[in-house]
Amino acid sequence: MMGVNKKRILISKLGLDGHDRGAKALASILKHEGYEVIYLGMYNTPEGVVKTAIHEDVDLIGISFLSGEHMTLTPELMEQLKKQDAEKIPVIIGGIFPPQDVEKLIEMGVQKVFRGSMVREVTDYLGRFFTDKC
Repeated sequence: MMGVNKKRILISKLGLDGHDRGAKALASILKHEGYEVIYLGMYNTPEGVVKTAIHEDVDLIGISFLSGEHMTLTPELMEQLKKQDAEKIPVIIGGIFPPQDVEKLIEMGVQKVFRGSMVREVTDYLGRFFTDKC
């Protein structure tokens, strides 16, 4: 991951979710793993996340949900990606979700859903994801 071809990942919380410990921990670990991380913090809108992702030329968007707003805000995020001609940017989401929501989120266009996952699962997945894309 090191060097000129460093992958850029945007990590954010959407909506009114005030629980950001996991997102901060993931951002820190991804930096340690050699990724370039843009951490937007809490209380973001789907439109703002997509605008920042485009401006920062990120390779992936990661959203953390602990508020139960994933089924409302994820469709808005995916719609903003279409509106802003940025559908090529993959989206992963993590957090606490009912099992039946995972398939629905994938059908919306989410690349991968991490349901109550450990950080190592996310970093392992990203390593494989970016290796396969190269």
